[in-house]
Amino acid sequence: MSQFDELTGVVGRVVFYNEENGYAVFVIQLKGTDTVTVKGCIPTIQPGQQVSLSGLWVMHPKFGRQFDAKTCTSNIPNSILGLKKYLGSGLIKGIGPVYAERLVDKFGSNVIDIIENQPEKLGTVPGIGPKRLEVIVAAWQDQKEISKVMIFLQDKGVSTTYATKIYKKYGQESIALITENPYRLADDIWGIGFKKADQIAQNLGFEKTSLKRITSGVLFVISQELNNGHLYIELENLKVKTIEILELSGINDSEINNESNNNSGNTSIALKIKSALHNLYSSEKIKLVSLDNEHFVTLSQYYFSEKNIATKILKLNERTIRHDFDINDIYNKIRVPKHERDLELNEEQQAGILSCFQNKVSVITGGPGTGKTTLIKKLLEMLDAHNLVYKLAAPTGRAAKRMFEGTGRHAATIHRMLEFDFTNFTFKHNEQNALQLDFLIVDEASMIDVFLANSLLKAVPFDAHIVFIGDIYQLPSVGAGNFLKDLIASGKAASICLQKIFRQAQDSMIVVNAHRINNGEFPLSSMPDSRKDFIYIKEDNPENVPMHLESIYKKGLYKFGISHRDAIVLVPMHRGSVGTQKLNYDLQNILNNSVNIKKISYSGVDYKIGDPVMQLRNNYDKNVFNGDIGNIIDINLEDRELIVDFDGRAVEYDYSDLNELVLAYSVSIHKSQGSEYAAAIVPIFTQHFTLLQRNLIYTAITRAKKLCIFIGQARAIAMAIKNNKSLVRKTFLKEYLTTDLQAR
Repeated sequence: MSQFDELTGVVGRVVFYNEENGYAVFVIQLKGTDTVTVKGCIPTIQPGQQVSLSGLWVMHPKFGRQFDAKTCTSNIPNSILGLKKYLGSGLIKGIGPVYAERLVDKFGSNVIDIIENQPEKLGTVPGIGPKRLEVIVAAWQDQKEISKVMIFLQDKGVSTTYATKIYKKYGQESIALITENPYRLADDIWGIGFKKADQIAQNLGFEKTSLKRITSGVLFVISQELNNGHLYIELENLKVKTIEILELSGINDSEINNESNNNSGNTSIALKIKSALHNLYSSEKIKLVSLDNEHFVTLSQYYFSEKNIATKILKLNERTIRHDFDINDIYNKIRVPKHERDLELNEEQQAGILSCFQNKVSVITGGPGTGKTTLIKKLLEMLDAHNLVYKLAAPTGRAAKRMFEGTGRHAATIHRMLEFDFTNFTFKHNEQNALQLDFLIVDEASMIDVFLANSLLKAVPFDAHIVFIGDIYQLPSVGAGNFLKDLIASGKAASICLQKIFRQAQDSMIVVNAHRINNGEFPLSSMPDSRKDFIYIKEDNPENVPMHLESIYKKGLYKFGISHRDAIVLVPMHRGSVGTQKLNYDLQNILNNSVNIKKISYSGVDYKIGDPVMQLRNNYDKNVFNGDIGNIIDINLEDRELIVDFDGRAVEYDYSDLNELVLAYSVSIHKSQGSEYAAAIVPIFTQHFTLLQRNLIYTAITRAKKLCIFIGQARAIAMAIKNNKSLVRKTFLKEYLTTDLQAR
């Protein structure tokens, strides 16, 4: 075994740092003028820090001799230059290079002692007022505690970013809580999944067959099913997958019996899993549903969400219609327009409007060009004529904006309409505080998952009518469940499907090809008298996609009068040469590559002013939601913050929150649901084969308003169109609506 060498020096420059795993490359200055390049996984590193390293000398084939650090301990520097570098590195929020210079010039080598013990003196430095002083003091205390957590976690495989999040969640109890049960991290810290928590647990000495590990493993398997859209998993399948995930198949009974933390009654893995399930059931974390001699398991909150949806739909249907509508009068008014400017409806649209008045719960579906927006506009005219109160809503901000543009009436996201209450982390509008309305009209209903559907229906008064509008041929919701399709299949909502394409839409190749794809036919590049709004670029080599994108963005869009800010690249996957991660990197280099633009780096990605970014999770504190897209309008390097504009609302992101954002020059087709773009560019290649389905590319083409460009292999497009067997999600909403199925 090689003998470790020891080095001590001052960090001069950080060449590279990966926030996710702590891997760093940096230069330290030894005594005198000698410098050494160091690499290794370091809990935190800042210029100016004094570090003591233990490791081995290695020879890099390109960069020469380097020091491979296995351990690193750091001390606060004591030299004037080191202190300026250290404080100016961004380590402490509120102190950047400018204030670091002023502080060290004012207090010299005593500056750290002043910050620690006499922080009120910082207010004598020009520019440091009460607010900044408060920020600096809080940040100094936080970084000390975070450093303790980082040191504890550095050999447990946890990055500095997650250490910061852990401290924000647990505070000074962080180490104690993690030591007691590291599996709580998977539930409490967004971004730390079961596998990372399990790695920490095993590094802390938890046995592979400990009950806490098996219980967490069961919940992880259920959560995987939920991530795939299912609400339930068959019981025996759950047990098998738990054994696979936890790699327990090779462990025999004697190994279990020898464990110190083993319960005497648990003499096999099967019994341990049974015990875990029993504990989860007793604590009401899971529910068991039996149907046709099969048993299914889900998390309690998902069961109650689906069950509550069914209960509310059935109760709405039981209520008599409060308003005395003259259906014949309504029919006459929508059948024959009185004025030239009046909207003319076909028979399907007329039936849809009548259904909305005759039924408490209605569903209107249809593809592009079939007149859903025209139907909504006419419905609103009729509601105005009857002096009825209504609200328009959609699952996403972009979908709500489209609704407003199509109708001229105010539309809100469902989240904002329901008003989130930060005091108890629930929506303000619910069973006890229903929305004040007669009609609720919800667009893009295929995007609604069971949680959002449940929250929405809770807030609907029993006397109201609710109208769901959507396109059932699109991809299902990103979240779990299949709300719209299950509702239609149950027969408990009046359902009208608009199929006739309006004449003015028939000259759009986008509309024509969307319907061709939906019918299993290959898209056409042109037709006589049609608008050239669909282009197919045949390309067999995925490596050439960036070349095509550069040509499209720098020349092609201009010909159609489209700004690059109104275009987006939609792809099936995140990884690969034609995945969102690679294409975002390429498009940033094409569209936002000035060296003078202010930027901040996180996990190997540069975020620059002007970049579009997308939110990855619902963040109720910031009032931004999964799939929201905004633009970076400012970056504060001193406070390590960036500001994102979401439709005119500026939202601040601390450095530790940046894992909630990704660049959004390119997004997945799933994430594009509910949005509409002037131009949608869609690369399709066989490397996407696992996701190539008809509803995928149908969803992609229907996101384009003025121009859609397909790039890729004809074989890949044909594979997707042919594959109409989308995954059937395991849900029970239809059964809850039509039978007395109950959990136990």
